[in-house]
Amino acid sequence: MNVQNAARYMGISVNTLYVWRHRRQGPPSFRLGPGGRVMYRRDLLDAWLTEQQSVDSRSNPALNPVRKASQRRPARRAA
Repeated sequence: MNVQNAARYMGISVNTLYVWRHRRQGPPSFRLGPGGRVMYRRDLLDAWLTEQQSVDSRSNPALNPVRKASQRRPARRAA
């Protein structure tokens, strides 16, 4: 799918997709045809979105900092 359709599919702006592509942060994309149109595969968009969800602490209870046991600081030595 083209950039406009991919942005609509993901619920983000076209500009965001271009910025992510420039920074090499977003979902995988490729150029197609003689004009070099930027394209996205739906299955790779879905996989990238799933990956983003799994590393988000709000979606992944294992990463939730509230659930972790508090860490004690080492005792200070008297000077």
